Amino acid sequence: MVNKDNLLQRIKRNNFVVGIVGLGYVGLPLAVSFAGKKVKTIGFEKSVTKTSNVNNKINYIGDVTDQELVEVVESKYLEATTDFTRMKECDAILICVPTPLDRFKKPNMDYIEAACREIGQNMKPQTFVCLESTTYPTTTEDFMLPIIEKESGMKEGTDFWLAFSPERVDPGNKQFGTRNTPKVLGAMSDDGLEIGKSIYSYAIDTIYPVSSPKVAEMVKILENTYRLINISLINEMALLCGKMDIDIWEVIEAAKTKPYGFQAFYPGPGIGGHCIPLDPFYLEHIAKKFHFDLSMINTAGHIDMMMPHRMTLKIASALNRHHKSINGSRILFLGVAYKPDIDDERESPALKIMDEISQKGGIVSYHDPYISNIKTECATYLSITLNKEVLNTADCVVITTNHSVFDIDYIVNESSLIVDLRNSVKIASDKVYKL
Repeated sequence: MVNKDNLLQRIKRNNFVVGIVGLGYVGLPLAVSFAGKKVKTIGFEKSVTKTSNVNNKINYIGDVTDQELVEVVESKYLEATTDFTRMKECDAILICVPTPLDRFKKPNMDYIEAACREIGQNMKPQTFVCLESTTYPTTTEDFMLPIIEKESGMKEGTDFWLAFSPERVDPGNKQFGTRNTPKVLGAMSDDGLEIGKSIYSYAIDTIYPVSSPKVAEMVKILENTYRLINISLINEMALLCGKMDIDIWEVIEAAKTKPYGFQAFYPGPGIGGHCIPLDPFYLEHIAKKFHFDLSMINTAGHIDMMMPHRMTLKIASALNRHHKSINGSRILFLGVAYKPDIDDERESPALKIMDEISQKGGIVSYHDPYISNIKTECATYLSITLNKEVLNTADCVVITTNHSVFDIDYIVNESSLIVDLRNSVKIASDKVYKL
């Protein structure tokens, strides 16, 4: 039997080691947050490129400053490795791996399974293990626990502690980052919860405990499903307002004056990122096991799925009014990131629109100051330089991401036709078509 009090004392004295499995958008900022508080942190990665970049102080995540990474690596509080046997050095192992969907929209658990096997085979007794990756409720208890116990020969609550704490990363958010975003934590035992709170308090200012891992797992799904439903609602409203010649943006601004019972959501060409478009499918996966139909979520997901196609129709309509068709037209997309001022194009609706336009014969190009190249389902593109000639020769300029660095006045002046999907152009014009 392990000694919980011994581990808690070592945590209190900052005499413990944290392992972070996966050094991506979630893992690297978390690792830097721990290391910034002088906690010895080891990042575990399959990618040789990522481990090399970290150890050579080369930053690749926007939510981490270059100086932060330099300081924690030079001070020896953070190092990265591809050697998973070094997990035996860790007192806590936090899993921050991808959880994609397969082509049938079912959760692909391969990354979590691989992490659990590595942990089970390499961890020492008296280790706290916590999953941060978005997944369906019951994953921690029903999927992870059997693998870790089988591979390790240890028992949860006796030899190690298992928990779930959903990541809450909002890339590009200047107000809330890893440290000052409250963290939900659910463990399988009271001891595990106490240990987890002590560990995470080094990296996170506020820890919010819940009664179980599956409650914490459902919290993450609720947060993002809430956003999916409300964004899908406002997108559908925007499409109707367009048909009725009503400015949806003016409607939203007026509705925001109500001091209670209303939260503003804004329309766009679709929902991007790794969480909001995907999380409802995690919930659908587990809901089927309980013979439960998520009708509202399914409807919202369908609306979101159709938005890129509807944006293609809007582009076609704008070109038609200028006596042109998509086929043979030069169409320039401004921004392919899924949200402004970040370098992340995961699930971006811009990519889907570009493919559809290309399939209809459009000559597609794009400019994004944060993303130099992209690979869609149908093609590979390089970001082109945005200048007067490019804007002048484009038959249609589509604003798909409202990056703050875009000079909107210049873009409007030099373009013959603009389809603005982000309300970037504030002044009405015959050559500007809004969502």
